Amino acid sequence: MTFLTMTRRVLLAAATSTLALGALTAPAAAQTPPGVLIVGQIAEPKSLDPAAVTAVNDFRILVNLYEGLVAYEPGTLEVAPALATDWEINEEGTEYTFTLREDVTFHDGTPFNAEAVKFNFDRMLDEEHPYHDTGPFPLAFFFSSVEETEVVDEYTVKFHLNAPYAPFLSNLAYPTGLMVSPAAVEQYGADYGRNPAGTGPFTFGEWRSNEAVVLEKNADYWGEEAGTEAVVFRPITDANTRVAEMLAGGIDLMVEVPPTSLGQFTDTDAYQVYEQSGPHVWFLILNAKEGPFADKRVRQAVNYAVDKEAIVNDVLEGTAEVAAGPTPPAFAWAYNEELDPYPHDPEKARELLAEAGAEGASLTFYVTEGGSGMLDPISMGTAIQADLAEVGLDVSIETYEWNTFLGEVNPGLEGKADMAEMAWMTNDPDTLPYLALRTDAFPSEGGFNSGYYSNEEVDQLLEEARVATDQEERARLYKEMQEIVQEDAPWLFVANWKQNAVTSDRVEGFSLEPSFLLMLGDVTKN
Repeated sequence: MTFLTMTRRVLLAAATSTLALGALTAPAAAQTPPGVLIVGQIAEPKSLDPAAVTAVNDFRILVNLYEGLVAYEPGTLEVAPALATDWEINEEGTEYTFTLREDVTFHDGTPFNAEAVKFNFDRMLDEEHPYHDTGPFPLAFFFSSVEETEVVDEYTVKFHLNAPYAPFLSNLAYPTGLMVSPAAVEQYGADYGRNPAGTGPFTFGEWRSNEAVVLEKNADYWGEEAGTEAVVFRPITDANTRVAEMLAGGIDLMVEVPPTSLGQFTDTDAYQVYEQSGPHVWFLILNAKEGPFADKRVRQAVNYAVDKEAIVNDVLEGTAEVAAGPTPPAFAWAYNEELDPYPHDPEKARELLAEAGAEGASLTFYVTEGGSGMLDPISMGTAIQADLAEVGLDVSIETYEWNTFLGEVNPGLEGKADMAEMAWMTNDPDTLPYLALRTDAFPSEGGFNSGYYSNEEVDQLLEEARVATDQEERARLYKEMQEIVQEDAPWLFVANWKQNAVTSDRVEGFSLEPSFLLMLGDVTKN
């Protein structure tokens, strides 16, 4: 029996093992075999093409299949070598020259070299590239400063930027910078996202829609070989079902444990619970283009109306902190500590609604069943709905599965909804505001400013910050941006989350990363 055949049989058994949560009184005997790590994910991936996705749910799979030129140093957001052994930056900050590893091949046997790097970036950035139509490339923004990717020699590549760009190295470490096999893209074209080939410690086994994505140990990996024979990512959208599967032994690792369920895993030696702070913001996008939220006073009113402390303490069981603005406190050097969150002040909310003539307004609110970094979205959405009802707003909730939700929200809320849940885990203080708060980041321009917020001063500050070579100057610009955005309230700022996960006692070598990614190469399972 081949290992893949064995894994398929394991999956079929695991897929039918779900037990009703209420029927569980103690963990059942583990059902998963040694050497196969089964991960309970929150949703089906959209694609296994790193250039085509934006959700951490997908990235958690991809970082085990692929690698970039650089990576985050374990336990930090600092940049370290990966497929590049070292690099040089010219004095102007406009040229980055990377020396590549010479002992690396893609999973399909083709060589990793400077030509492969050029292919990856040309594919994303050059509309005339023959494989540009295998996109979309929603985070190509990360590399918009690249004017040319030059092959210096077989194992040296140089990026020419149109201006200094401070987040460049950090963006290369983000999953959008992962290297795909040019030969595989050429072979599969628009279907590459279902037939991936990278250089990572695991190779692609199979993807059974709505059942599992199977990765297998890369026997020819250039680095230290993976600690397990395979990793199986199972999409289990319902949080209670994920908890039930964890307790029943149907999965070995569960991400994003509902806060109300953590206690089931903390009082027994059968499980290990992990928590890790990181650069996370959970917020509501407000439609600033049309409807009640076109008036800043109404946007401010909902920020006063919602009791964020109650949500953090009662719904999230203390696993988050109230957010004060668009920048997570995890970016300590760029975070504006002088900003206080909007206090819970229903009377102030009613006054602002009256001034704006928006008393009793009807609002459409998009909520997701679950998605990357979305905490407890249905419970949080319901709590927010109740708080807004208290100040006289009539909120109608529409609930969607995660990928359907993204398909509704990312193209923009115009003509569809007044507000929508959203969460971002970011790698740099530039990323979220640049992609989601600039005027030039409207959905029509390829960005994620789905609420159509526009402020010329914010635009200017963000453009200046990303080319500033001095970190203190960058920090000053970001802190000023945060003040303006908090006052303008394009979002309802809710929480900064501490991510969590739980493993069975059979799993060793696991840790959570500040990047919110799942690095599983060092994990073992007995």
